[in-house]
Amino acid sequence: MMQTLLEPKMIMTILLMGTIVYITYLTKRSATASDYFVGGRSFGWFTNGSAIGGDYLSAATFLGIAGLTFQLGYDGAYYAFCFSIGLTLLAIFVAGPLRRFGAYTVADFLAYRFHSKRARVAAVAVVLAISGFYAAPQLLGAAQILSMFFGTTYEFGIIFTCSVMVFYVGVGGMKGTTINQALELWIRLGAFILMVAAAIYGGLHYDKILAAINDYTGIIPNTGQYALDGKDVAFDGKTWTGTGNFFPSFWQTISMTIGLSLGTIGLPHILLRFYTNPSAKAARKSALMAIGIASVFFFFAVYLGTVGRSIFLSGDASEQVMKDMVAGGNNMVIPSTAQALGGEWLLGLVIAGAFAAIFSNLSGLFIASSGALAHDLYATFFRKNISQKERVLAGKVAIVILGILYGALGLMVKDASIGHLVALAFTVAASTFTPIFILGIWWRGMTEKGAIAGLVIGLLASMYMIFLPQTLPVFLQFKVPGIITVPIGFLSVYIVSKLDRKVPADVNDFMRKVHSKESEAA
Repeated sequence: MMQTLLEPKMIMTILLMGTIVYITYLTKRSATASDYFVGGRSFGWFTNGSAIGGDYLSAATFLGIAGLTFQLGYDGAYYAFCFSIGLTLLAIFVAGPLRRFGAYTVADFLAYRFHSKRARVAAVAVVLAISGFYAAPQLLGAAQILSMFFGTTYEFGIIFTCSVMVFYVGVGGMKGTTINQALELWIRLGAFILMVAAAIYGGLHYDKILAAINDYTGIIPNTGQYALDGKDVAFDGKTWTGTGNFFPSFWQTISMTIGLSLGTIGLPHILLRFYTNPSAKAARKSALMAIGIASVFFFFAVYLGTVGRSIFLSGDASEQVMKDMVAGGNNMVIPSTAQALGGEWLLGLVIAGAFAAIFSNLSGLFIASSGALAHDLYATFFRKNISQKERVLAGKVAIVILGILYGALGLMVKDASIGHLVALAFTVAASTFTPIFILGIWWRGMTEKGAIAGLVIGLLASMYMIFLPQTLPVFLQFKVPGIITVPIGFLSVYIVSKLDRKVPADVNDFMRKVHSKESEAA
């Protein structure tokens, strides 16, 4: 037992957990709803920018992009390009106006913009759908790490991670969540820097691994059986052959670009972060900082994905490390590559970084979803005269409910790819909230019925194309169906608003509030 506790991966993980507990304890007092849901709007651009980066750069970045680059070559790296576009668009079109608007939740925007409880309910449904899609792959990553490197069962990993989140967010609220997210970002960045340094020190320069990208045609995961470019790699006496490209056509690539680039604008846990800034100027600075940090992360993730593939193709690693690289949908490429590059201590730091990525993103999803349940539903429809203390308590109860719901989702995606699951969450966001926030902020003609139609139709179209693509003609079957679902979302808002024409009487006041320099510090 003592030997187990002294292993680097255990030491690093215990240090991370202890830090989370300590920060959560220090920030446990949330006297008001503003404290609990938006951290009292007290975080400056550096802290909030770090937290946005921590929230945005989830397991999909730390584990998923490297895994997809390992698997798909340039096609996998394209994910990073699309995510970068999304953050830039968010900073330009939404960050400042959203902070000037000021609220507790994403649904507040629709409720106040149109003075509509129906719009609030529709927004809550979409928040929960997007958050569920996004939470499932984070839990998948955590459970796989615990299973592969600590010997636990997948089910234990899901339960453990959800329990940590209930404590993390339920006790600390947005204040504890923000500080933990900021710290966890820099833990991940440190892990990536050390991995890159170890790879370069070991002679894995980009010119050496470039050939692996050009020659590589793909991996199709299949438990226990693997092959790369006709080079069979046998484990347990089994071999597997076959290659495949993720994007078989130009239109598949365009569809993914639309879904991922516009999806960032509609992610509830990212939008919520701009409410925590003290001013619109600080919100824009936070967004710009997040873009810079994300760019560095994406570069490192792509590079390390190719490093992992180079190690795999050359066979310069133990059989166990090579098996780990392609196990579980290629989600463990980063930890396995770290072990190959720097042994147990680098692996320990990377495992802590992976947990930091997962906890950081999950905490944002939990806080956004708890606001939807406690503030947008319970306090609006069931307890209209609710006190500040009761509102905070409702938020904590919602966290427990979400822990159970998201845990169930995590159990359903055991063998999925983290990167691809997150891509689908982005598609739903791009087809629902993105049209609402872009048009709601920049177009006076948007109406309540138009907003509700955009949310409902965009959500249904996304769900249909994600879960029932086989019922469509082949030319309409997209792995990331943004090329169809995003235009449907925008057109639904526009057409129904034009037919309805019942624009809110105070729309000009709203536009002045979100665009005027006079409300910069509001």
